[in-house]
Amino acid sequence: MTRIGVQAMMLKDSVAEIGAFETLRRVRDIGYRAVEVSQIPMIEANVAQLQRAKDEFDIEIAALSAGLKAGPGGNDSLEQDLDKIVADSRRLGTQMVRIGMLPFEAMASLEAVLDFCDRTDAYARQLADSGIRLYYHNHHVEFAKFDGRLMLDIIADRAPNVGLELDVHWLQRGGVSPQAVIEQYAGRVRMVHLKDYRIGKMPDSAFESLAKGDVTGFMAAFSGVVQFAEVGEGNLDFSGIIPASIASGAEYLLVEQDDLYGRTVWEALQTSHDNLVELGFADLF
Repeated sequence: MTRIGVQAMMLKDSVAEIGAFETLRRVRDIGYRAVEVSQIPMIEANVAQLQRAKDEFDIEIAALSAGLKAGPGGNDSLEQDLDKIVADSRRLGTQMVRIGMLPFEAMASLEAVLDFCDRTDAYARQLADSGIRLYYHNHHVEFAKFDGRLMLDIIADRAPNVGLELDVHWLQRGGVSPQAVIEQYAGRVRMVHLKDYRIGKMPDSAFESLAKGDVTGFMAAFSGVVQFAEVGEGNLDFSGIIPASIASGAEYLLVEQDDLYGRTVWEALQTSHDNLVELGFADLF
């Protein structure tokens, strides 16, 4: 059964403040029963609290996060922490690990992308020996073209042992149809990130800049109106996206919002939950 959960990048500040156990209690109180762990340091105290919350609150750990190498996000790395990643996955009852982004330098050229693919596919084969599947999460950069081919398609072909975690906001920002890409990769998609795509209103400051003759300032605001949004608060068609995700084989649909624009994480998660229920997806919680 497909389940709607939370991408825990949104929860990192709460974990730092009140701990993973109490944070997941609040997640469960809203109505979510699954989390994907990301940007939460996998120190013993946090792992123990995640395990306790899993057991006491009946929360599923959808996946853990890892980088190919150590990076700014704070996740463990496949290069340095492979055995620990396997041990944490077993302890927390998940069989999926996901990479949130290419290393920055891997975006520089086709050769760099192919090198990333080869190294990542090798780790996918190693993890598979331990019963763990490795997935790759897209942003918009994967829709740049090298020699006429989209980077995402290159990654999918060159790293056949790596599954896909598709993010519908970043698919839209990449200029493609989220539903069409999900359908294109049906059978290879086990996780989908649910975040909406909103065009915000032009701020008053933009028109103040314009009145002063500052066209550059006005155009900066004009270019910056694309926003992340709570599910149901933007322009994406979740009535099509979610059934397509389920049909593709997705096990988890994970609510995420990169910028909250002044709202609290709990307000944002509640709004997404309530809108998804109103859209008819209450049975997925």
